[in-house]
Amino acid sequence: MSEEYTHTHDGHTHTHGGHTHTHGSHTHTHDPEQVKSVLNRISRAIGHLESIKHMVEDGRDCSEVLIQLSAVKAAINNTGKVILQDHIQHCLVDAVETGDLETIEELNRAIDRFIK
Repeated sequence: MSEEYTHTHDGHTHTHGGHTHTHGSHTHTHDPEQVKSVLNRISRAIGHLESIKHMVEDGRDCSEVLIQLSAVKAAINNTGKVILQDHIQHCLVDAVETGDLETIEELNRAIDRFIK
């Protein structure tokens, strides 16, 4: 089991483990199945990246390594899309309903960083 921990960035408090996040003036809890799905995706990408590391250590063909790196990049991007969809469906809807412009701006900054 993961331990619960809290951190703050961009002026927002995030508690992980309990999967509750506070943004501006609202709080939401992530669906446990959604969290499990995202964690599984991340674990698979980490495992794939570890196998690529071994490929490089073993001197495998650069083309093969690049193809595998491309697969990891796609997996990470797809995981980001899943997280973004969840954020829009829950956090952003709440922010619009409550007029929380700070959370909306936070999402804009996150999207900007994600697509770079």
